[in-house]
Amino acid sequence: MGTIVLLPIGVDDTALDLCLGALDAGTPADTAVWLADDGQAGPRVQPVIEHWLAHTRLRAEYTRRARSIGEVAHLDEMLRACAGADVVVLAPDAIPAPGWLQQLDACFARDPSIGSATPWCNAGETAAWPRLGEIDPVPADLNAMAQACAGLPPMHPELPSAVTHAVLLRANARRKAGGLDMHSYGSWNAALVDLSLRMAGLGWRNAFCETAFVARAGEATAFDGDMDALGTRWPGWQPRLAAFLMADPLRSTRENLQQLHRQAIMPRSQGDLFAPPPASLPEPPV
Repeated sequence: MGTIVLLPIGVDDTALDLCLGALDAGTPADTAVWLADDGQAGPRVQPVIEHWLAHTRLRAEYTRRARSIGEVAHLDEMLRACAGADVVVLAPDAIPAPGWLQQLDACFARDPSIGSATPWCNAGETAAWPRLGEIDPVPADLNAMAQACAGLPPMHPELPSAVTHAVLLRANARRKAGGLDMHSYGSWNAALVDLSLRMAGLGWRNAFCETAFVARAGEATAFDGDMDALGTRWPGWQPRLAAFLMADPLRSTRENLQQLHRQAIMPRSQGDLFAPPPASLPEPPV
């Protein structure tokens, strides 16, 4: 069974349109994709989804609940329906770079102890590029970004937890850790962080997939009380997160990616610089 892409639908039709376009362009044909709406999408979102479903190369399905059950309960329902399969949860405003899913799958294949894999993101907190913990603009050329990432050695170091712009979850690790905690968290991104910490407690690794990139306009937001709930349940997580941000163990990897990115965009810029002059116009008749 191949990896399934889970996309909880949001309310921003413009962001969703960008997400779906990038997903279709950068993901292998026939990949299973589940667009699931917890009864939240407005009337402007529906035409975006319908148009995409009619033209996508992917094996896509769309479901919509008549009544909302809450985003954590809704995502947990999606995950349980995909029992036995590795799944990647993709934020509805994410913009995957080409090859993103193949690189995440390869990350899992390299190390069976990896329970979750998180790619780079311009707004990726501990997995952020080009600056750690900052929100930077979406890269102008995601093809060049993907090429640069693919040139990095696949070391897959451990992160303090998964980051939820895009996170691949291993089926077996998910099963052993249990479902999402819909009673303690209001946002699915906080619930996914909690799930990744439970997987780590069982011996699985929350790995960084440095060979993949998924862009995003901004960082995920947590509901009121979510961060307090995470800190209470996992008192060591926030100090570990702070230590990671201060030590920046990914600095050299980030610098290598910066160099590879410059090399990836250089042929294009040089092509513009040294483009042949336009043909001269014919002399007007005398």
